[in-house]
Amino acid sequence: MPLLPSSYPSPPFWSANGHVQTIVPGIWRRVKDVAYTRERITTPDGDFLDLDWIHRDSRRLLLLTHGLEGNSDRHYIKGPAKLFAQNGWDVLAWNCRSCSGEMNRAFRMYHHGDTEDIATVIHHALQTGRYTQVSLVGFSMGANITMKYLGVQGNTLPPEVRAAAVFSAPCDLESGADVLDRWDNGIYRRRFMRALAEKMRRKAGQFPGKLDLQRLEHVRRWRDFDEWFSAPVCGYRDAADFYRQASARNFISGIQVPTLLVNAWNDPILTPACMPVDIAREHPFFHLELTQDGGHCGFWTPGQTFSWAEQRALAFCTAALEGPAPTSTTTAHPVLSATDGWGPG
Repeated sequence: MPLLPSSYPSPPFWSANGHVQTIVPGIWRRVKDVAYTRERITTPDGDFLDLDWIHRDSRRLLLLTHGLEGNSDRHYIKGPAKLFAQNGWDVLAWNCRSCSGEMNRAFRMYHHGDTEDIATVIHHALQTGRYTQVSLVGFSMGANITMKYLGVQGNTLPPEVRAAAVFSAPCDLESGADVLDRWDNGIYRRRFMRALAEKMRRKAGQFPGKLDLQRLEHVRRWRDFDEWFSAPVCGYRDAADFYRQASARNFISGIQVPTLLVNAWNDPILTPACMPVDIAREHPFFHLELTQDGGHCGFWTPGQTFSWAEQRALAFCTAALEGPAPTSTTTAHPVLSATDGWGPG
């Protein structure tokens, strides 16, 4: 039912495609005057997580989850952190294991389907006894983690968690692995693979004999890496098991709080399987907004302090706490369905 019309305005004339709309913010965007206070907490398995806070003495908390090989310092995290803080919210931007600048201690690392760590962070935040309203915002991998967490928790979700807004979610991981292998996505594949391969080398140094690093030389597809490294490190049987259990699409039906997913049709690393129109049409809490443009974690116009996505998140989360969620923030465009084709063409 909550299949929303696109409210994203047209991007600048020079940002002609999803690659430009993805890459330019990552290179050029700077979000200034965000001062975090860092806290380190211990996980139930004896590892650690680094949390970055902005305190405004509020009863409302924004919890931010970053993307693959991201951290709390990325522009797409600092942007909403600054915007929500300016509007009186406390903010908690947490760093997944191994992403805060220091390798984690345990053999396991982070992954797209890891709902244990976000649950630990939320539980820790609520132990302060101060927050009565919590909203979750996630980008890319963090969007997938957020939606899977909400779906798995279902009716057992902490009552303080009241809403979520997520963007650029690769909620079908198997198709996402395949699309990363396309020639035109080589820039993203190489960047991610270099960083993850280095972490596997460091992890192998921490735990001699548990990983076969020679297989790094034989990775030809993203699926190879997931089969030989992601799955065993993260506790899955194989890549297929990882894709099945980690993909948020398989858990959206369990979501019980207002949740907005925004994906762009021209996102270079998402596929039609990541546009769950069929689920949104039948789900009372799951709001889906598909935009023609925006790229991956883009939705930004140079010269503006905050991206459209950040303003959309604030509007949705605020409305969800105070009343019915808004269907749009600007002039609406027609809804795009899964049958309208792939991409902006």
